[in-house]
Amino acid sequence: MNDNNGLESEFDLDPNVSYLNHAAVSPWPLQAARAVAGFAAENARIGAQYYPAWIETETQLRDNLARLINTPSPDDIALVKNTSEALSFVAYGLDWQNGDEIIISDQEFPSNRIVWESLADKGVIVREVALSADSDSENAIIAAMGPRTRLLAISSVQYGTGYRIDVAKLGHACRSRDVLFCVDAIQSIGALPLDVQAMQIDFTMADGHKWLLGPEGLGVFYVRPELRNQLKLSEYGWHMIEKRGDFSQRDWSIANSAVRFECGSPNMLATHALEASTALLLKVGIDQVSALIQSKVDYLAAQLKTIAGVELLSSRDPSRSSGILTFRVNGQDSQALYMALMKANVVCACRGGGVRFSPHYYTPEAALDLAISRLKSCLE
Repeated sequence: MNDNNGLESEFDLDPNVSYLNHAAVSPWPLQAARAVAGFAAENARIGAQYYPAWIETETQLRDNLARLINTPSPDDIALVKNTSEALSFVAYGLDWQNGDEIIISDQEFPSNRIVWESLADKGVIVREVALSADSDSENAIIAAMGPRTRLLAISSVQYGTGYRIDVAKLGHACRSRDVLFCVDAIQSIGALPLDVQAMQIDFTMADGHKWLLGPEGLGVFYVRPELRNQLKLSEYGWHMIEKRGDFSQRDWSIANSAVRFECGSPNMLATHALEASTALLLKVGIDQVSALIQSKVDYLAAQLKTIAGVELLSSRDPSRSSGILTFRVNGQDSQALYMALMKANVVCACRGGGVRFSPHYYTPEAALDLAISRLKSCLE
């Protein structure tokens, strides 16, 4: 593995900790920590004297996110609290008819299942399609689309095993069938290329605290511009209107841009952190980020295969693999093994029926070796 262009220096993790949990909550790069420290110091010293500069940081964050997912314009980016909020904007913004169908997969994180199931009282039917590493899951999903299918909601990468879907294939199928396409991209934005235009995505969203290397409490929400007016709003306030700085206006109108989904005051603290984190990802380049992540997952997979009894639950097919590598050990309770690893300073998760490792592009090889060494010690 290469030296990551020296950008490992942007991270200052304890060398006694192997941090392999970016699919949950990521450490911040130093430039994000500096941005937050600088913002806090300025606020403590002079308050919001330079609020216009804060707005410039927010504008830059929209531009960063637009570049990361290739939206037509930064005006297509809404800054939301989290993925669940954005999913709810879609679920409760569309005008559902009794008998409308939504297709999801059988491996979705609860956020991308519960919100759709909550529409049952409107007569909306949720259908699950099984994903399988041994079959063409995309064709199974497409085959499940019928005359009442209104929307397909699926994660670009499944949180448990890291199973990666062919987003472009599904996007093309949805567009040709007039089915709305909603992609929960929390496990891919910041780790894998995602092009909302080329992939024909109608709605996508992601929190900032996973692969985007930012804080909790701030995420991104994209709506295809042609569909923005189709989402009925349920939150209103001073921030989501045109001419939002004119507090005396009486004849207000809803913002034409994605700001319409931001009803009130922005999270400026998190904005400064996420702008710095996304700037770093753009500096490295998302293609290089993705390649580096894959090289580290490949390295871990090769090392795990040398341990007796290890079964990889994540696909090793390059078209299906992601930054998530989940495994189990025959004869071992995965929850107990996860707890032992955490006690040994290997930060990971118990997901998808096994232990989940998720390195990022900067993760040093020494941290990977440390995780394997401590895993072997736990098994002994």
